[in-house]
Amino acid sequence: MKLSKSFDKSLWAFHFNSGSCNGCDIEILAALTPRYDVERFGIKLVGTPRHADVLVITGPVTKATKEVLQRVYDQMMDPKVVLCVGNCANTAHVFHESYNVEGPVDEIIPVDVHVPGCAVRPEAIIFGVVKAWEKLEKLRKGEELKKEPEVIDEEEAKEEVLE
Repeated sequence: MKLSKSFDKSLWAFHFNSGSCNGCDIEILAALTPRYDVERFGIKLVGTPRHADVLVITGPVTKATKEVLQRVYDQMMDPKVVLCVGNCANTAHVFHESYNVEGPVDEIIPVDVHVPGCAVRPEAIIFGVVKAWEKLEKLRKGEELKKEPEVIDEEEAKEEVLE
C-alpha cells in the first residue's frame, strides 16, 4: 500500500466504543502493535475528539451512548470523517433487536467508511483508515464526497496492507 505524498499531516483518530463486545476494539489495538505499526504512516490515536481528524467507532449505539456519540462528533473540528468498524457499528448486528440498542451508527451521525466483519481484521481496519484519510484530503481540498459510505472489502484490504 502506497500513501500519496499529498498527505500533508499526520492523521489523528479518536476511538469511541458505543457498546461493542470489545472484539473490534482488540483488533484496533492489534493494528497499533509492531506487526502492523500504523504509526509509521503517521496514524495516531488521540485522547480527545477535539484533536481528531477521524472518528473510529465500534459497537452499536446504545441508549446510554447516543447523546455522548453526538456530542463527541460535534466536538470534532471540520473537516472530519467517520469510520465504523465491525458489523455491530454498521448494522447493530446481533444486538439489533436488543431493548437497549438505538441502532447502527449511521442512524445517529453521518458515516463515511464502513469496515464490515466480526471481529474485523487489523488489515481491514488499516485499509479503512487509509480510505478515510483519502476522503479527508478531498474534503480539505474542497471536493464533494459521495453521500453513500465506502464499504471496505476484507480480501482487498489484506492484499493492499500486506503487500
